[in-house]
Amino acid sequence: MALPDTTILSAAEITRQQDHLTSLWHQQRAAIPAGSLGTFLDSVIAQHLANFQLWHTEDDARAPHATDHDLAEVKRAIDRINQRRNDLAESCDVVLLDHLRALNLPNPKAELNSESPGLIIDRLSILSLKIFHTTEEIERPDAPEGHAERNRARLEILQDQRHDLAHCLDRLWQQTLAGTRSFKLYRQLKMYNDPALNPAVYTPNKPTS
Repeated sequence: MALPDTTILSAAEITRQQDHLTSLWHQQRAAIPAGSLGTFLDSVIAQHLANFQLWHTEDDARAPHATDHDLAEVKRAIDRINQRRNDLAESCDVVLLDHLRALNLPNPKAELNSESPGLIIDRLSILSLKIFHTTEEIERPDAPEGHAERNRARLEILQDQRHDLAHCLDRLWQQTLAGTRSFKLYRQLKMYNDPALNPAVYTPNKPTS
């Protein structure tokens, strides 16, 4: 009997790719690299790109010079990107569950984890962005006194949180392969972007008096 393939998911490789691409995209604002890293990692990278774009689009809304028109356009862009972010987190889970089904897993009798790998990967993605921008603040030449020290303390917390979360992701995957834990695909079922479900979209505007 063949042993389960554990190599499809590695938290260390996920965080390495997230950090590498965060740095690359900030330098070049480049798209996803042309070379494929495999179906699962490609989904991880696409999901991280959505978070990268969401982060900077949200910053556009906070710019002091943004007009009301700018804010309306940014809000629509945020909704679109956030939908893609959630869809791609689900895609990560779909790939993993397809892989597991070939191994007759997850074990339906195993304890159910409340958070799926895709949701954990989304949290790791955001932590990668926070770590990058916190490091930028540490190195900022025009920062006020004490700014670097405060951000070094923040960076230590962020790195510790990511270390713990990455360990949890690896453990969840290992336990799922061992049949002692399971996870499900949790659809986010966002309503705000669906014109059939959001009354602010499908309700006709009342005529003004």
